[in-house]
Amino acid sequence: MRESGSATVEFALVLPLLLFVLLASVEVVVVARTQLQLGHAAREGAREAATTPDLERAIAAVHRSLDDGSAARVRVSVDRQQHVGGTARVTVTLRHSVAAPLLGGFAVMLTSSAVMRVER
Repeated sequence: MRESGSATVEFALVLPLLLFVLLASVEVVVVARTQLQLGHAAREGAREAATTPDLERAIAAVHRSLDDGSAARVRVSVDRQQHVGGTARVTVTLRHSVAAPLLGGFAVMLTSSAVMRVER
């Protein structure tokens, strides 16, 4: 009889740890997904910057390739050389909140950069 009660107590002690590990795993996946989205957005912006001298179009391309929530919070930096064959670099930075409800929340800075040759 006593052993069946101890299994319940052990389960009750281990359950919060299992939930924490599960939620931490989900947070890692969310951060990785967001980092991949930033990389894609930086490439879209660099492609636009490489084909047009209008830097606002490159920034707009970054914003178009992100979802509305991320697009409103990103910082976009565009550095383009004016001569053909030069470089166009777009850097996208996002402050991402991690585990806000559980650990009081903390933020990580996610940054992605892309460089392409200027075509025009």
